[in-house]
Amino acid sequence: MTRGPIRLAMVGGGPGAFIGPVHRMAAELDGRIRLVAGAFSRDAGRSAEAARAWGVRGYDDFAGLIAGEAARHDGAELVAVVTPNHLHFPVSAAALRAGLHVMSDKPATLNLAEARELAGIVAASGRLYGLTHTYTGYPMVREARAIVARGDLGRVRKIVVEYAQGWLSRTDDAAGWRADPTQSGAGGCIADIGVHAFNLAEFIGGAPVERLCADLAAVVPGRTLDDDCNVLLRFAGGARGVLIASQISAGARNGLRIQVFGEKGGLSWSHERHTELTIDWLDGPTHTLHAASGYLGDAARAASRIPTGHPEGFIEAFANLYRDMADAILEGRGDAGLVPGIAEGVRGMAFVETAVAASRDDAGWVSLDGSIA
Repeated sequence: MTRGPIRLAMVGGGPGAFIGPVHRMAAELDGRIRLVAGAFSRDAGRSAEAARAWGVRGYDDFAGLIAGEAARHDGAELVAVVTPNHLHFPVSAAALRAGLHVMSDKPATLNLAEARELAGIVAASGRLYGLTHTYTGYPMVREARAIVARGDLGRVRKIVVEYAQGWLSRTDDAAGWRADPTQSGAGGCIADIGVHAFNLAEFIGGAPVERLCADLAAVVPGRTLDDDCNVLLRFAGGARGVLIASQISAGARNGLRIQVFGEKGGLSWSHERHTELTIDWLDGPTHTLHAASGYLGDAARAASRIPTGHPEGFIEAFANLYRDMADAILEGRGDAGLVPGIAEGVRGMAFVETAVAASRDDAGWVSLDGSIA
């Protein structure tokens, strides 16, 4: 490292928010990034309160933040977008146009048209854009990706990914802005956690989804947006898949799990046992791989900070994305390696809008166009 740390500004994530402190802790974990400023809330008073608590420069809104920081010799270089979905595009676009790098919460934008427009802005800016699909930062997820890419399992035949939560099971709606289409977009559960499952299937499986058949529902009475999703997938290369995302699976907490089956065997990873990766061979014993072990590949080893047997979790996986982004900025690279970018953002929005429309129209199998243009 020749300089640092990278100076970070945050939009959103103020008092009472879950994800804002997570972004801050993750960004600062490895010492490569330091929070220096923020517009933490639409309420100027609450934004100022957060700025005082964190000892950084505070702004009333994101426009003032970006203009103010871009004008300073010691201003922010990277902007974290930690807001409801409808603000992802305007904040990201403004930051990129001002010459700042961006790390955004998922989904990339409110809709697919915005995502494709943002792709053009990213390309024109010459700046880096990252998307916090957090689970791609886990060491054993990166190991699973490497195993599939090497062909250890043979040709991939089937991918099953499930993301089950139960926190929206009650009729008294706790979803907040996520239940409002003007802030969330066309998708509810599918835009909140379904995109994580979709991204994970493509990240590990190594092939894009080409077609899907979707059944989405608003199960709890009175809801406008979906809270339960069941989607069949067909991948380039011929693999079949199943994606289940639900926020009304009563009793489920954060039940993310993926299985990838090839000609020679299958692998399985779950968020609840995230330091382990299980491989079941067609003609051989079951192997369990453990995070931080010397026999893992480079990407998995680089994503672990402490010796095997010592659990690392959500903050550290999040931090891996920020560390990869910081290294790319510091080294002047044009990409951030394994950090999901605008291409994944466009594909995620295409998945959401295609699945919502296909389910609404009872269209059966439809093509998924995840192209940037």
